[in-house]
Amino acid sequence: MNGLTQAMLINGIVLFAVLEADLGPHRKVGAFRVLRPVLTSAAIVPLFLKGFAGSGSGLVLELAAAAAGLVLGLLAASQTTVYRSPRTGKAASRAGLGYAAVWVVVIGARAAFSYGSVHWFPHQLGRWMVTNQITADALTDALIFMAVAMMLTRTASLAGRAARV
Repeated sequence: MNGLTQAMLINGIVLFAVLEADLGPHRKVGAFRVLRPVLTSAAIVPLFLKGFAGSGSGLVLELAAAAAGLVLGLLAASQTTVYRSPRTGKAASRAGLGYAAVWVVVIGARAAFSYGSVHWFPHQLGRWMVTNQITADALTDALIFMAVAMMLTRTASLAGRAARV
């Protein structure tokens, strides 16, 4: 499987998993809802991760992408309301258009970058990578770290807020 196909597959899996789990007016927050993204991440990382960059610009890129994923996960989490369900007395959440928009825009931008790196600006990206001593594996890993960090941050926020309700 080539890198573009992998990136698009990861983007699709993350978008589907998150929107299916969270979108809607009254979503139960239980163990499965919290564990599913963790398990999805555990499946994605070993399948697609090329190898963590131990030093240099590749490591900086991977850490920056993970930090961006954390910030974007907090942004997505801010678009979710967690409350005690009047029907069950247990934690529930509500996420609507704002939540979906954050995920669609972020994953759409990541997919556009992946596509563009192959079809629109491969030479410019290649020069930038050589100049900054960043390998293709480090770039791929950075995009994976961003996706996983965003999903796990959203999950941790949801679990923490549900525990408080």
